[in-house]
Amino acid sequence: MKWSPQDAMQAYLHTLQLCKTHSNDEDCSLGTRNIIQPQCMEFISALAAGNKAKLMVQVTSHQGINPLTIALAVAAKHTKTRFVCILHQLQDIENYGAQLSCYELEDAVELVYGNPCEVIMEFKNIDFAAIDCKFEGFLRLFEIIDVNLRGSVVVVSNIPEMRIGASFGEVIKGRTGVECVTRSIGEGMELTRIGLMNCCKPQKKRFKRFHVITFED
Repeated sequence: MKWSPQDAMQAYLHTLQLCKTHSNDEDCSLGTRNIIQPQCMEFISALAAGNKAKLMVQVTSHQGINPLTIALAVAAKHTKTRFVCILHQLQDIENYGAQLSCYELEDAVELVYGNPCEVIMEFKNIDFAAIDCKFEGFLRLFEIIDVNLRGSVVVVSNIPEMRIGASFGEVIKGRTGVECVTRSIGEGMELTRIGLMNCCKPQKKRFKRFHVITFED
């Protein structure tokens, strides 16, 4: 993926503005503001937009949409990217759509209902994925999700503590071009970047020769 600093900055500033504007707005409250820290929202939004992902998919838990949804929706709006949010409960779609409209992001998100382990199979070469480990079948998702091996990012939130293989990074560790980092954000967040060898090839340096001419009186 080719990095776009302009898109990253626009998404970052937009998300920052939303955090300030709606921080005390109960009508637009997601009810999960404390799960993901606001500064993480801005970072994730910038990361998704800057990478110019063509397909983004989020798998939520029973809690539904969360601040990560807003962050990715902002990125999708700025880059015209397809963003699919997979929900568990059909009756909540209208409610979540109303919440997204408070942020003027309802057109940037495709809300899809179904079993994530089944719905996720419909999407290939995912460029940016966000998975909530509070979804009971998250380990199965790690095995079947089809990410773009030439360049993609997977964000895993609410990572269970002290469980071997409980993170996406552990599932794919050892593969070429994979870099993973874990941070104590919320209840634990892991970011995995895939395809580093393809997107970060060393470039040959070109040197220019300069001729200096001095004039003396």
